[in-house]
Amino acid sequence: MKLFDVYPLFDIVPVSAKGCYITDDKGIEYLDLYGGHAVISVGHSHPQYVGKISEQLGRIGFYSNSVQNPMQEELALKLGELSGYPDYALFLCNSGAEANENALKLASFHTGKARIISFEKSFHGRTSAAVAVTDNPKIISPLNDTVKRTFLPLNDIDQLENALQPGDVAAVIVEGIQGIGGCRVPEPAFLVAASQLCRKYGALLILDEIQSGYGRSGKFFAHQYAGIQPDIISVAKGMGNGFPIGGILISPGLKPWSGMLGTTFGGNYLACAAGIAVLDIMKAESLVDNALEVGDYLFSKLSVIPQIRELRGKGLMIGLEFGFPVAAIRKQLLFEEKIFTGVTGTNVIRILPPLTLNKAQADLFVKALEKVLNKL
Repeated sequence: MKLFDVYPLFDIVPVSAKGCYITDDKGIEYLDLYGGHAVISVGHSHPQYVGKISEQLGRIGFYSNSVQNPMQEELALKLGELSGYPDYALFLCNSGAEANENALKLASFHTGKARIISFEKSFHGRTSAAVAVTDNPKIISPLNDTVKRTFLPLNDIDQLENALQPGDVAAVIVEGIQGIGGCRVPEPAFLVAASQLCRKYGALLILDEIQSGYGRSGKFFAHQYAGIQPDIISVAKGMGNGFPIGGILISPGLKPWSGMLGTTFGGNYLACAAGIAVLDIMKAESLVDNALEVGDYLFSKLSVIPQIRELRGKGLMIGLEFGFPVAAIRKQLLFEEKIFTGVTGTNVIRILPPLTLNKAQADLFVKALEKVLNKL
């Protein structure tokens, strides 16, 4: 059997990693400024993180949600404290796509509606919003019958209100900072208006913080720059520092019932161990503050590079848009300068490093980028 060939792969085989660096099977060290789509939050192979997972492996790795798991409660308490949402509830799952599916399902249950509003250039996972039809009416939402999606321009308040006016919208879902969309940031005034309009027209506001959350923006969640509190917040990626875990934070006004949501592997012991370790390290090492400080420093250095047409994002979630394709730049950064970056679309390089990135490492990237650009 061979692999289903859907990913273009670089000829690099990582064998170890530490902090912000990856080492391949030839002994070459790379500065990792992408972190597997913003997955690496507390750095590769952090000893406290490795220790926590190793300790849990010696006990129990997985069991279903039919028994009590005190680690889920510990994770929820620590996440509530560090994120500023201690009164919200936590539902654990396995990925960002699953988190958003559960968020949309919950919104549909609560409102009895099926239409979803999202925004141009947004990305909320690779699976559909539909849920399985069973003979139990309590786990069939209106999303089963028909999922209607409306895509609007980001930051257009008038179009958002027009779309909400019919009163058939279950939820408005928006990223705290767009990921695949090239690090476009919703304006604070837009998020405030979206929150108010959702209340006015009986819809829920879902903030997709799967990529922009967990300290990456310089606040725990990117939407906190706008001073709002959404009905549901979806999380994943940096939540487990590479271990698969996701979840939704749910406002106190949304009440559960038995069997409302479900997951096979969500909230297993190993996932919880990873999630708890991440939160403990983030708190002890002030990584949210570091993301803000180093992100601002990196922005200041990148802002004077003339070839960059637009610089977007916050903290350590940065999009560099050029007036020309960036594939060659990315390859030179990787193979000549030994620096991993990401891309989105044709003209945007994305920077999503571990939140442990320091200013000296930021300088290495800026100098390498200038070197590559000067060859053009």
